[in-house]
Amino acid sequence: MTNFYRDNSDLQFHLNNPLMKRIVALKERNFKIDEKEYYGKDKIDPNEYKPSNFEDAIDSYDSVLEIVGDIAGDVIAPNAESVDLEGARLENNRVHYAEGTVRNLNALKQARLTGVTQPRKYGGLNFPTTVYSMMIEMVSRGDASLMNLFGLQDIGETVREFGDDDIKAKYIPQFASGEATGAMILTEPDAGSDLQAVQLKAHFEESTGLWRLNGVKRFITNGNAELSLVLARTEEGTKDGRGLSMLLYERDDTVQIRRIENKMGIHGSPTCEMVFKNSPAVLIGKRKFGLIKYVMSLMNGARLGVSGQAIGICEAAYRESLKYAQERAQFGKIINQFPPVFEILTDMKVKTAALRTLYYETSRFVDVYKTLEEIEHERSLTPEEKNELRQFKRRADFYTPLIKGLSSEAANRITYDAIQIHGGTGFTKDFPVERLYRDARITSIYEGTTQLQVIAAIKGVTSGLFSEMMEEYASIKISYDLEFMLKELKSMKKEYLSAIKYVESFKDQEYLDFHARRLVEMAGNIIMGHLLLLDADRDQKFRLISEVFIKKAKAENTDRMLVIKEIEPDFLNNYKELTKL
Repeated sequence: MTNFYRDNSDLQFHLNNPLMKRIVALKERNFKIDEKEYYGKDKIDPNEYKPSNFEDAIDSYDSVLEIVGDIAGDVIAPNAESVDLEGARLENNRVHYAEGTVRNLNALKQARLTGVTQPRKYGGLNFPTTVYSMMIEMVSRGDASLMNLFGLQDIGETVREFGDDDIKAKYIPQFASGEATGAMILTEPDAGSDLQAVQLKAHFEESTGLWRLNGVKRFITNGNAELSLVLARTEEGTKDGRGLSMLLYERDDTVQIRRIENKMGIHGSPTCEMVFKNSPAVLIGKRKFGLIKYVMSLMNGARLGVSGQAIGICEAAYRESLKYAQERAQFGKIINQFPPVFEILTDMKVKTAALRTLYYETSRFVDVYKTLEEIEHERSLTPEEKNELRQFKRRADFYTPLIKGLSSEAANRITYDAIQIHGGTGFTKDFPVERLYRDARITSIYEGTTQLQVIAAIKGVTSGLFSEMMEEYASIKISYDLEFMLKELKSMKKEYLSAIKYVESFKDQEYLDFHARRLVEMAGNIIMGHLLLLDADRDQKFRLISEVFIKKAKAENTDRMLVIKEIEPDFLNNYKELTKL
């Protein structure tokens, strides 16, 4: 019996972050009971569902996270191997999940975990994104492919955020009850990362008041979902993002599922190619805002989910590697006693902790601004609240692509190292690390490749937001015995700002793009170093982790700085010459 929440004290630590008091107060509207929030056939006593204070709320989160930990450890993880082997199948135009996936989904549904962040009036738990993020990490540690189904609760979030009252009342309870799963149907054969090129057409049918969809979509996660958000071209004669709208499609027989993709990993998650043939749909929000507003919101949620998926994979890979290294003997010694092995294990542990602290910092930023946006629909915000909303949205917009890029690349590296620790046995299907390695690979591709995350994150660096955040972190009082690490971080920041100044001095966008990934990774190291240091001030168990991470990160940043200085704009011509066809 393994509980993936109770066996990971980091999750409990991050649940009790100081900013959670503000988040819980916002989510619970300062714990005021509004009976209008509840409806149904029977009268519901709000006091049975709504926490009365912060401690009560945290206790509720803790109890539910323990349930998720049980399900992840005792149901999802044991099913992972069979799910990977069986995968999903297509029969009579319907996708059928692996038997283990069905058991997993039923366990989550029975525990009422399918509407985690939805308001109680729709049958949800009204939990913060941060708590949902913890669930995603645990589910992913058990089976990364299941996250692609569990993590699609953001579809319901998008409907709630942008749909009208009738649409919300009809569809959100279906998400919350587990009656419906969701899908975001964006990608097309000729429109992958470039969603402005989407061609699936939608025309309005006056007689029914519905929109009709026609075209092909590809690489659609959970394409057989009951409820799907579809990006479609509603404006005739347009070719860019301004002609795209978001529509809600309810599964029927008008869509042909051509195939389920035969993928390297995440076999429990069906990825479909779909043909829409005059399929009915309803408009979400306003026309023409599909890409420029609604998809951007939807994708940010998905990117945060993939970050949790990657970190869950990292955690699983580290634990499998540590267990193996503590049992495997070579040359008369347990292999974790050899420096090359304990270096790898330490790097895995420290990197995962660093990514986790950034992941939950990002989740908290999302909680603050998203909840304030909800409140803004209920009443006018105060000037202070408006400023807080703007501030935390800027931070979330910077940190979301940052954590997605860093965590997905780290998952690929950590699972690679996990196989290395296992040696030849890691290359077989006798140990879970082989599956973890295959599952990790997609995380740096879908919901925006690492290259696209770098493009988004570099804006936070060059806009000055990075310096603003570092000054805020550095201003927080910490224990005297930790200040030596703060000095190292200040030194790293100085080196980093000089790197930015150096690259920008050439006034060459191509040159900035060339070094953008190095700059973003340097910034990520400094941010994670600060966050780990603040964690160490709250809990001494993070002291060694912080010290090891910062020392290694400083060396990595210096190495990246040397590359930047060595490769000037003119040298890029050599790269172009070598890759000419």
